[in-house]
This record gives sequence, C-alpha cells and structure tokens, in this order.
Amino acid sequence: MANITKKVSWSSRGDESGAAGEETPLLNGSEQSRPLRQMSSGSTVFQIGRLSTVDLDEEITTEEQDSARGRPKEIPHNEKLLSLKFESLDYDNIENQLFLEEERRMSFVAFRCLEISRWVICGLIGFLTGLIACFIDIAVEQLAGLKYKLIKENIVKFTEAGGLSISLLLWVALNSFCVMWGSIIVAFIEPIAAGSGIPQIKCFLNGVKVPRVVRLKTLVVKVVGVIFSVVGGLAVGKEGPMIHSGAVLAAGVSQGRSTSLKKDFKIFEYFRRDTEKRDFVSAGAAAGVSAAFGAPVGGVLFSLEEGASFWNQMLTWRIFFASMISTFTLNFFLSIYHNKPGELSNPGLINFGRFESEAMEYNLYEIPLFIAMGAIGGGLGAFFNFLNYWLTIFRIRYVHRPCLQVMEAMLVAAVTATVAFIMIYFSTDCQPLGPDHTEEYPLQLFCADGEYNSMATAFFNTPERSVRSLFHNPTGTYNSLTLGLFTLTYFFLACWTYGLAVSAGVFIPSLLIGAAWGRLCGILLASTTSTASMWADPGKYALIGAAAQLGGIVRMTLSLTVIMVEATGNVTYGLPIMLVLMTAKIVGDYFQEGLYDLHIKLGSVPFLHWEAPATSHWLTAREVMSSPVTCLNRIEKVGTIVDTLSNTSTNHNGFPVVVQVSGDDEVLFDLATDKNAWCKILHSCI
Repeated sequence: MANITKKVSWSSRGDESGAAGEETPLLNGSEQSRPLRQMSSGSTVFQIGRLSTVDLDEEITTEEQDSARGRPKEIPHNEKLLSLKFESLDYDNIENQLFLEEERRMSFVAFRCLEISRWVICGLIGFLTGLIACFIDIAVEQLAGLKYKLIKENIVKFTEAGGLSISLLLWVALNSFCVMWGSIIVAFIEPIAAGSGIPQIKCFLNGVKVPRVVRLKTLVVKVVGVIFSVVGGLAVGKEGPMIHSGAVLAAGVSQGRSTSLKKDFKIFEYFRRDTEKRDFVSAGAAAGVSAAFGAPVGGVLFSLEEGASFWNQMLTWRIFFASMISTFTLNFFLSIYHNKPGELSNPGLINFGRFESEAMEYNLYEIPLFIAMGAIGGGLGAFFNFLNYWLTIFRIRYVHRPCLQVMEAMLVAAVTATVAFIMIYFSTDCQPLGPDHTEEYPLQLFCADGEYNSMATAFFNTPERSVRSLFHNPTGTYNSLTLGLFTLTYFFLACWTYGLAVSAGVFIPSLLIGAAWGRLCGILLASTTSTASMWADPGKYALIGAAAQLGGIVRMTLSLTVIMVEATGNVTYGLPIMLVLMTAKIVGDYFQEGLYDLHIKLGSVPFLHWEAPATSHWLTAREVMSSPVTCLNRIEKVGTIVDTLSNTSTNHNGFPVVVQVSGDDEVLFDLATDKNAWCKILHSCI
C-alpha cells in the first residue's frame, strides 16, 4: 500500500517510474485514469483509481473534497474496461529448487497417501454439500409452509367476511420482512454472496482471484440468504446458490484451515496451492449441481463445460465420486426427515417427477415442433438477458448503496406479492378439487365449493412445486389465459429479481417460465386439431419449454441436457432436449450473450475465454502491453522493489524480471505474477 501521510522514496528510480506510470494506457488502448491527489493540511489524501468502472478523469476541487469522500450518487460504468481489483491465480506449479527438493524427499508411500487424501477430501466435500442442501430444503419447506398456511387461513377468513385487503397487506408484510433480512446480510455483511454465485465460480476456475468468493462467511450468508429469499416469495430458486456453496465448502475443506475463523487445523497442508484448490473447487461445484438436481453425471459435465480450465481422468473420477456422495447424503437425510428411512426417492432439491406414462411419449413429427420451441426459448432468453443487462447497469450506477439495495429488494418482494394477489383475485379459472389432488395450498377464493383457483397453484406456492404441477397435472388443469398471463408477469418479475442484493438463483424461475409457455403451446396444439390425443399430454411440452427457456438464458448445452434427463428419469427425452438446447443456444447467441457471461463482463472481470476473438489474431504482444514496462532486474535492491510495489500508479500486479545481455537489449527471464508473493518475500527477509 502507498504511504498516506508521506511519500517516501526508497531508491533513485522511484520518481521516474512514478511519472512514467501515470501515462500508462489501459489494455483496451484508452488512456489510464490518473490517481487523484488532493492536498489537505498536514497530510496528503490519495484517491487511487483501483476500479476502472469509476470515472477518475476529472480533478477534484476544494469544494468537492467532502462529497468525494462519500459515495457518489451515480457511478459511470463501462464494461469494456477491466477492473483492477482482480489478480490471477497461480495454476502452474512454481517448480523452483525448494519445490523440487520437497518432491524429492517424498517416498512412494507418501504419494499414495496424498492420493488417498484427495479421495477423502472429495468424499467430505460431497457429504457436507449434501448436508447443506438438506438443511436449506427443510428450512425452506418449514418456513414457507408456515407462511402460506397463515396467509391461506387469513384469505379464507376474509373471503366470506370481506376485507381481503388485509390478506394482501399480510402477504406483502411477510414477504418484505423475509426479503429484508436476506438482503441486509448480503448488502451489509458479504456483498459477494449476492446472486447465484455461478459467474464468480466460473471466474475462479478460469484463474481469476475473485476477492472473498470462497470464504466461510460467504457460505453462511449465502445459505441463510437463499432461505430468506425463497421464503420471501421472490421469483428465485435455491438450486443455483448450491453450486457456490459446494465450491466454498471444497475450498475450505481442502485447505485444512479457515481464514474467517483464523483457525489452522494443520491438515492437508500439501494441498495449499492454487492448483490443488482449483481441482477441489471443481468437485464442489459438481457436488452442488448433484445436490440441487439429483444429477451426479450432470454435475461432472457442468464443471467440465462451464468452469474447469484443466481436466484429467483421475479428476473426473474424484469429481464423480463427490457428486454421488452429495446426492446420496441428501437422499438419506431427507428420507429420515420424511419418516421413510432408507427410501432414497429424493435425489435432489428439485424433483421433476417421473415421465413414464404412455401419454408422455413423443413421435417423429413432433421433432420440428420441439426445434421451433427451442428457437422461441432462445429468443425469449436473449430478451430476458437484454433487459437484465440494462437493469444491472442501472443498479451499478444508481443503486450502489447498501441501504438502497435493501429497499429495492423489499420493493420487489412487495410488488411480487401484490401482482400475485391481483392475478389470483381476478382469475376465473376454477378447477374441480379431486380426492387425489396434488396441490399443497389450494385456494378456493370465489370458486364454487369443491373447486380451487388454478392461478393460485402457480403463484401461491414455492417455485419448485409450481414447476412440478405444470409438468404433471392432468390435462384441463390450466386454461390458456391463465398460463399466458402467468408467463408474462413471471417473466418480468424474474428479470427484475435477478441481480438484487439477495442470494438467489435463476434456474427455477427459468424452468417455471418455460414450463408455463410450453404447456400453453401443448394446449394450443391440441385445440387446433379434432383429435386432441394426437398431441398427448401438455406436460410433455411443458418439459420442452422449460428446457428451451433455461437454455436460452444460461446457454448451457451438454451439461444441461444430462441434468434434465437425470432429473426426469427418462432417457428417451435426451434427443429432443438436446435439439432444443442447441437451437436455443444458437438463436440466443445471435442476439445476446448468456446471462452468466453478461454478468462477468459487467463485473469487469478479466475472464479468458476458450477461443480468442476472431479479429485478434493479427495483434502482437507489444500492441496490448503497457508502456513503458515496469520491470525488475534479476539482482535488485530491496528499496527498488518496495518502491515498485508501493507506487500508486502501478496498477498491475505482474512484473517481468529481466537480465541485461548487451547494451540496451534485455531478455525476459521470469515473471512474478502475484504482488502478494513479492510482499511475502520482503516480509521474510526483514
């Protein structure tokens, strides 16, 4: 860090490097923002431009000094600039003399013990991830059950006596109260726990060191926050945050210590390297997918497709082992909770149910229809991402204070409850309530005796149960108007909700939107022909629509196909789901990037994609490097290193170590990629 009270020069090169560094251009070719300095009485106040998303081009005047110390009302944002708060992870082992000597001292038995330790750690990751998923599921079921029972009793009471506005106020108050606490702990305690966490984990596995993304406090806030978000009735799901939770557990267990608790258990010390940590975080992300959807193979493919930048055969087996342990643990403890010990029928947090009836079979002539639905899902997904992109930019510019973020989350919760109540109140879609009904909280409202309001089945329920009802409720349960209105309103509510300062995922809202318009497509197809049996059960089209909508938003193909097949328990749907997801990705990519990639770009993260941009092959290194280069000699004075590290104009963290050959020619010798590594070396020499 720079000296705040006084600028001390440790070497004769300090002033030169500082002056030269102020004019260093950014990677995108624009001029670098200059550090702002405002002199005050007796001290120097530095305002260091650590984030490229803040405009620091204008000098601060004396009148603006006090306001500059606080938070600006608007933060200009440009996602084309890379943020300076991120550093890279050292995924390549530093094979120096000390490392080679340590490896040389290890015997064959020691290497075998290390391999066994890796399997043990993966087993612990799967077990703990399953426990976390079980805790979230039980907590949401209990708290949401209490909330819906209380509101239902209130609605039944005031339907006859009049005064349903009191029921609306109760619904709004309960939702806002739950969401308020879920947002407070995120906005004020750990902001990195907001959202699903999947973009951050993708960046971590890509080699970007995202601050505090795998801390214990992040895990606690993530788990508690997602419970409050789902119970608060937001258009969110609890499955996405499970991936982040599994990754945090993997990072903590594999290191044998906790920086949040400041506790070192003196175990697994060999694995305290970025290379080993990366592999275990991949296993944790896969275990989170397995616990969320009951899809261990899908979890492995998710880590391979979306996250990991390194892979080998043994890693595949260990990750699959962690995924299987995760889903088995969740199965086992949920069977005990449901008083059916040993009955492993709850593989994941979301259970799509079995698609095994004859009415759910599909024919060859339906394949083009499925592909068309995939195109619709890709278009709707691109529109969803487009709206959320500009909404997120608005939040970055104006809703950046924690108190404003909490107020926005409470506003969304209140609006969601109000919209749901209005839709249920004015709905005339009444369906008979049979003895074998599957509705958890059926609302009669103004329907006749023995009937229930079908709009309430979609709104007055947890999102997971709503998805299952759209998949498996018999034909005639919903009419076209109900599904159309629900799709329209829930689409915009989900788009508004994603990006709030709450822990929440987008998987289940996407599935719910797609299931609604997919079932609508099935009903419309059946109404166009005289033989409705030709198109069979609309639940089949609800499944295809759900896959199309989710694929259009997140743009996953291989892993999502396997996840959907495993969640439905019917491999015959593999071909149509694959075709739908491929079509949705192709159509969606034509208009807009995937949601996770957009949020990575909005975070100004230096994410390295698999392929370089098509127009970048003609570029050379000198065209994108900063100039002049801040470099160090192979034998360097300590004062020069201290000046280089403390120089506020040196915003990058990699310093080439060069060797003088002859004259002015220099040859690259090494590259110190981590400023923290230099600080540790200096600290050890003192």
